[in-house]
Amino acid sequence: MLTTDTAIMLANYNNWADQVLFKAIEKLPEGAVYQTRKTLFGSMIGTLNHNYQVDLIWRAHLLGEKHGFSTRRDLLYPDLGALVKEQSEVNQWYIDWARSQKVESLSERLKFSFVSGRAAEMTRGGMFLHIVNHKTYHRGWVGEMFFDWNVNPPETDLCVFLCEG
Repeated sequence: MLTTDTAIMLANYNNWADQVLFKAIEKLPEGAVYQTRKTLFGSMIGTLNHNYQVDLIWRAHLLGEKHGFSTRRDLLYPDLGALVKEQSEVNQWYIDWARSQKVESLSERLKFSFVSGRAAEMTRGGMFLHIVNHKTYHRGWVGEMFFDWNVNPPETDLCVFLCEG
């Protein structure tokens, strides 16, 4: 069972890991984030936009709202600076959301529909764990792309966050 304290810690970790990755990307050669790659989302910026878009989709599910997306691959912010600003804002929303939760609200089951239209049901806590896990997974994809420039990716593991905090 997800507790409020764990949800808050994971929301803070999620934001920390994004910020570490964004700072590391800024040190790559100019244009690296936009360079076409052999990856599902086409580039670092495409993968980061996917993370952002999925955060918006799941925020809508948590709020019981329609998200209006028919895909998870939209390039909502093709400029890294704009994307970092928007991602940081939605990360703060998740931190605030986590702070407002109780064990009972995290355990509540919500109905929603995937982008495909398929109906589903999960607890709020399960949804939130998916959000954090999803972004950890795709940050790893972006990190792998660092090797194209002979640069080690930043360490964004949860244990690094917990030891630095």
